[in-house]
Amino acid sequence: MELAVDAKPTYEVGARKWLITITVITCAIMELIDTSIVNVAIRQISGNLGATVEETAWVITAYAISNIVIIPLTGFLGDVFGRKNYFTASVILFTVASFMCGFSGSIWTLVAWRFVQGIGGGALLATAQTVLVETFPPEELDKANGIFGAGIVMGPTLGPVLGGYLTDNYSWSWIFYVNIPVGIIAAILSWKFIKGGKKKLSGKIDYWGILALIAGVGSLQMVLEEGERKDWFSSNFIIFFFILAITGIILFIVRELTTKNPVIDLRVLRNRNVAVGSALRFAFGIAIYCSVFLYPVFVQSFLGWNATRTGLLILPSAFLTGMLMGVNGALIKKGISPRILLIFGFGMVITFAYILYRLATPAAGEWEFLWPQLVRGLGFGFIFVPAASLTLAGLKGKDIGQASGLSNMLQLLGGSVGIAALNTYITRRIAAHHADLMSNLSLYSQTSNERMQGIMLQLQANGKTGEQARQMAMGIMNGSLSTQSSILAYSEGFMMIGIICAIILPLVFLAKIKKGEIADIGGAH
Repeated sequence: MELAVDAKPTYEVGARKWLITITVITCAIMELIDTSIVNVAIRQISGNLGATVEETAWVITAYAISNIVIIPLTGFLGDVFGRKNYFTASVILFTVASFMCGFSGSIWTLVAWRFVQGIGGGALLATAQTVLVETFPPEELDKANGIFGAGIVMGPTLGPVLGGYLTDNYSWSWIFYVNIPVGIIAAILSWKFIKGGKKKLSGKIDYWGILALIAGVGSLQMVLEEGERKDWFSSNFIIFFFILAITGIILFIVRELTTKNPVIDLRVLRNRNVAVGSALRFAFGIAIYCSVFLYPVFVQSFLGWNATRTGLLILPSAFLTGMLMGVNGALIKKGISPRILLIFGFGMVITFAYILYRLATPAAGEWEFLWPQLVRGLGFGFIFVPAASLTLAGLKGKDIGQASGLSNMLQLLGGSVGIAALNTYITRRIAAHHADLMSNLSLYSQTSNERMQGIMLQLQANGKTGEQARQMAMGIMNGSLSTQSSILAYSEGFMMIGIICAIILPLVFLAKIKKGEIADIGGAH
């Protein structure tokens, strides 16, 4: 879709520049916190609203679906309504929906408002990066990417920490109410300081492309979120949405590549660096969201940690990542190749995955998880800025917004795909390990017989009859076996994160990197 090009852009300076930066980064962090803040409160919400755990899971699903649908449309909607109007309205929508979520008295009211909250939140994430790119001059683009990257890495990490603390000490409603004061201040600041009016669109609006995108990506997200709970393709529900997803995505791709005025110009992927950078962002999404998903489940399920303790241990890692974002920007500015930084970053994530594969045992304590998390933070700190720099370098005008929207969507989609695939993998590995270990519980195994007899004697000493002791001993042995199976499967889950990163890493050698090349954002204003 062609846009009228404004005059030569002017960039922000002084206090105004940093007020805009703080506003949009706060909004992006707030949006990303809400992608994971609910995860630790599922049981409390379920009990308070009288819903099943499966029904309560829709609180997460609804937000994810609306997020993934709206993100690639934000560039188009920002042009239609004006960047300032669209961003401010999204902040207000997100804030109002947050209040209504906390105030909800039934599970389906909460699900509906979470969907609305996701529409506002997805716009905050994608528009924030565009606003930053338009606020900083081209020579400071890596600094802008570093600031934005610190926010998007810290957001998912802070979610479980904040959610755990509020749920443990107050109630689940406060995980939504906490957004209200921040949202009010952000709405005022964005209306006062963010620039960007409506742009004159030439040609008809691509309504068919928008419809195909919503049907395809929304249905795909539905399949990913609900697949494991509904046993994948044994469910007609999943089969229906899978067919709708494939059909919608194919129609969307065909439409966007053939129409004169695409709502999302997929032709930008013909640029090799955009394609490589987007693939790296997809893998980055898998790594960050899957690591945040696996770690809390493991330590809370098998080590007995509460939500607050779980979250506090990964804070140092998040802060390390945030600090390194700025360092990366400076290194790229000094001429260090993004390729070198990406190799180091993904290498550290692979190292983190291998370490936890070896150390994730029932005997693990804080130290066994702290220093691998720091390795993870080190790796993430060296991925986002080089990947964003690689994606945007050399682009001009509106192509920046298109590439930014696509890469942000793919990063979130990577998280969804990764969690769904990893959850299925772990479930199946638990079953496989359980079957393998069960062979050791045999009448012909001296070790298992001795342990069985020891448990029975202890139970009989506590007043149980012989038959009661035998039944209880079998239950204890089976429970121990199930725990061991789960621990083995989760440790392999950590390793899978590293394997995925190792598979995607060679793509960095396909990128064309020209020293000193930066994005020309003049036409983006």
